[in-house]
Amino acid sequence: MNGARAKVHSSGGPREAREEAEGSLSRCRENTVTVQSHIATANPQRGTSAPDTYCITVGNQPLVQELGHLFSHISLTDDTLYGQSGLESSLGRRDSGGDGEVGSNASKEEPDIVIEVGGEKISAHKSVLAEKSDYFKARQSRDILKVKGLKYKTLTILIDYIYNSRMNVHKDNVVEVITGAKVLQIPCAVQAAMDSMSEQVTVENCYEILTIAKKQRLNELKERAYRFMSDNFLQILREPAVYGRLTGSERDLVLKKRMEGKMSLMVAEINDVFDRIGSRPQSRCNSRPQSPLSVASFEENHMICYFNEAANDWRHLTVMPEDINTKGCGICTMYNYLFVAGGIKGYGDQGKVSDKVFCYNPITNLWNEVRPLNQARSQLKLVSMEGNLYAIGGECLFTVEKYDPRTDRWTTVAPLPKGAFAVAHEATTCNGELYVSGGSLFYRLLKYDPKRDEWQECPYNNSRKKSTDMVALKSFIYRFDVNRDQGVTVFKYNTIVKMWHDCASQREGSPLPFRCAVIGNCIYCVNKTQTLQFVVEEDGCYFVDEPLRPPIEAKGILFPFVLSLPEKLTDLCDVKMHQSYYTKEDRV
Repeated sequence: MNGARAKVHSSGGPREAREEAEGSLSRCRENTVTVQSHIATANPQRGTSAPDTYCITVGNQPLVQELGHLFSHISLTDDTLYGQSGLESSLGRRDSGGDGEVGSNASKEEPDIVIEVGGEKISAHKSVLAEKSDYFKARQSRDILKVKGLKYKTLTILIDYIYNSRMNVHKDNVVEVITGAKVLQIPCAVQAAMDSMSEQVTVENCYEILTIAKKQRLNELKERAYRFMSDNFLQILREPAVYGRLTGSERDLVLKKRMEGKMSLMVAEINDVFDRIGSRPQSRCNSRPQSPLSVASFEENHMICYFNEAANDWRHLTVMPEDINTKGCGICTMYNYLFVAGGIKGYGDQGKVSDKVFCYNPITNLWNEVRPLNQARSQLKLVSMEGNLYAIGGECLFTVEKYDPRTDRWTTVAPLPKGAFAVAHEATTCNGELYVSGGSLFYRLLKYDPKRDEWQECPYNNSRKKSTDMVALKSFIYRFDVNRDQGVTVFKYNTIVKMWHDCASQREGSPLPFRCAVIGNCIYCVNKTQTLQFVVEEDGCYFVDEPLRPPIEAKGILFPFVLSLPEKLTDLCDVKMHQSYYTKEDRV
């Protein structure tokens, strides 16, 4: 017989079953469904009665989708039949039967086993069940099999999976389904349930799924819940119902997972308001209008690349969203996210300063907006310290803001001392304190103590030259000065004993300003002509003789930083340029 088949046994006599079925068929006709009824003659002896069989079609096509509707109106004892299309009928269930070949060719034949559970019966094929279940394989000699310890609904989900490879699992039944899969010895169903649940984990339900996994000792599901929290760490931080309920060791574990992968040197190609050797941008506070070409020449450089050590080459990773104003923006990393804040669009007095803040998640390959700054800023410095972001100064600004990702708020902290730094300062953090140098008084060094919320003066550096960048490594701050004639000179400041020392110098190489990033004991000094490596060891510091090659396509200013990249992401980037995603409407 063509179409789906459903075998039902009436709880009453043949006449009652016929009347109930015909009533359901009439209701189907009202919904413009063509229904053909083939009512077999029932044997007067109920014990040997032939089942009432129906063929439901729309035109010439079987209407499997309407089976659930039909049988929901028939008060009968369900005896589910698995046929060519897998699960052909059961109370409240539907199946499109569109998967083609399922299990084995035996599914085209009549069922040869009846499974009983909780007073319900399911007809199926021994060979199909045995393919995926050692439990059924060991019991192939039986025609009727009673299964204990499982609910009927759980059994139908698992058998439906055996026939159709579809796993209907959610957080409310995952424990029963996985337990049932283990009882019936269907390891692929256990894995399918895990895979299905991992796709359903959200910020709202991840802690509940974690709790279920821990109670039931479902280690793989537990790891996937932790992984989701790690991959979406910023969102988890803002949920007290999730992050607030994690233990200290669990928080450390989630953050540790986020940092897994290879620490990679990266560069963001940005626009800046200067591109001349040793030059610094003039403040717009008292400047005259300038032509666009004299201020900036690169309006469309938004590439982000990483250095592939094995190939000794730079590879494209992603592109910044067009909404980011890279000219005069601040960039830093925190919790293995990249943050880009502020910036300016346009030139001179016509420039519009931005308060927007964006973040890039290398694990999910997504860009999102976060809470905007309280005050729009250009030429600011953005740094991270002890789980907070600090937006420092900017053009004509001495104010400082702190961003707490747990509360998703920017708050004002103690401002820079007035007259100290107009623009173009350098900033870094060391041992829980923030250091700022450069600007109009480039030889000064200021320290911000977050516990006291105050700025303090540090000893002056002997150099009176302008620094190109300043970074921290262990308990030292390394300041790099660039001079056209003298090359690169390095000074270091001991933050514990509060003293400056001459460190090293490099006469050869590019005189262009550069910016620095730290991996291990190596400081990478990056500009668009070369990348110097400055190695810090206990017995001394030195520049590596052979510099790394620069990104070939670099046109704008290169801002280096470090992220831990997942292997799957770098593998994809080695094949082609990686496309990241950004939705304007979404804000992390």
